[in-house]
Amino acid sequence: MGGEQERPESRTATGNLVSRSIDEFVGQLRGFTDRARNLAGAVPSRLHLPALPSPPGAMSAAQVGAVAATVRAQRSSIAAMRSQLDAFDQQLAVFERILDPLEEWSATWAQLEKAVGDFVRPADDGPTPPTA
Repeated sequence: MGGEQERPESRTATGNLVSRSIDEFVGQLRGFTDRARNLAGAVPSRLHLPALPSPPGAMSAAQVGAVAATVRAQRSSIAAMRSQLDAFDQQLAVFERILDPLEEWSATWAQLEKAVGDFVRPADDGPTPPTA
């Protein structure tokens, strides 16, 4: 009979130990959650978190406006270059019209020099005598 009495006492002692351990664990867990809750409430005032970037595929209205302005400026620049090239082409056309008669005159002059040169120059029969 004494063995039966020891068992309930040991169970009670063990039960008290387990119960006390659970109570301590719950107390520690409550303390941890209270500290975590206090820290979580204090974080925004103490730490300044950086702003999250916009999604990679999204562009703001200002960015889209800047891109559109850049495209317009580039197209305007190309239009200005085209008009400059047209003006330069017109100048080259005028210069070409001036050069055509000059080229013909130069070719005619070269033929005349060749024809007259044959009469003016003596035939190359030998060395020319020295002139004193």
